Amino acid sequence: MIRFKTKEEIDIMRESGRLTAMVFAYLKNYVEPGITTRELDRIAEDFIRKNGAVPSFKGYRGYRHTLCTSVNNQVVHGIPSKYKLKKGDIISIDVGVFKNGFHGDATRTFVVGGKTSKEALRLVRTVYKSMLLGIEQAKPGKKLGDIGHAIQSFAEKMGYSVVREYIGHGVGRQLHEDPEVLHYGRPNTGIKLEPGMVITIEPILNQGARFCRTLKDGWTVVTADKKLSAQFENTIAILDDGNEVLTRLEDNSDIPDCVKDITIDTFIE
Repeated sequence: MIRFKTKEEIDIMRESGRLTAMVFAYLKNYVEPGITTRELDRIAEDFIRKNGAVPSFKGYRGYRHTLCTSVNNQVVHGIPSKYKLKKGDIISIDVGVFKNGFHGDATRTFVVGGKTSKEALRLVRTVYKSMLLGIEQAKPGKKLGDIGHAIQSFAEKMGYSVVREYIGHGVGRQLHEDPEVLHYGRPNTGIKLEPGMVITIEPILNQGARFCRTLKDGWTVVTADKKLSAQFENTIAILDDGNEVLTRLEDNSDIPDCVKDITIDTFIE
């Protein structure tokens, strides 16, 4: 059942969403060669708690960490570890924040050290634009299939595959609520979007085939062909006149530098 939010509840969710975005603005200073993903996890948790909130993921379904840190061919749910980031790595950082009774949920992919291969950078920039194209469809009167179609059609045109096992979702008092938000599909299909719905849009694109496998730790998902994967995610409120991205800062300081110039009209070679 979809849990529609009142205007007052969306106001509260703006706070949790803003803090979620602030985590990325803060972590940007630390995503550098030599730092471990475990250190990033500790830094993020300290920041969240100092701002009067708690990490959404820690303890959720037995997960023990604040962040999911997925590096290079890791698709999703990468566990923070002793792995030291290297220049040229790409790392997708997923974080949830619970504040004043509501969750915010977002993901950013960073290029470690500011430079990576042309192929990796193209993937990161493409998945960011695919998310923007999905968000553009998230407004009253549109359907969930319109979001998925916008993402899938662009991603596949660019030569990438959309991971289908991991999808967007409703978010609010619970981290995962209805509806399911697929990142592939046909236009004008699925549930109609209405004001008061709050959802995540979080496409994952693979450089190769879309197929994945889960490692023995039970969490970390990697590409089956060992090629790169990248993700972006935002929490979106459907409003009477369109939508609002709740997990974004006005000065864009939460956005990785490698994608700051991208809009829905940006040409990616």
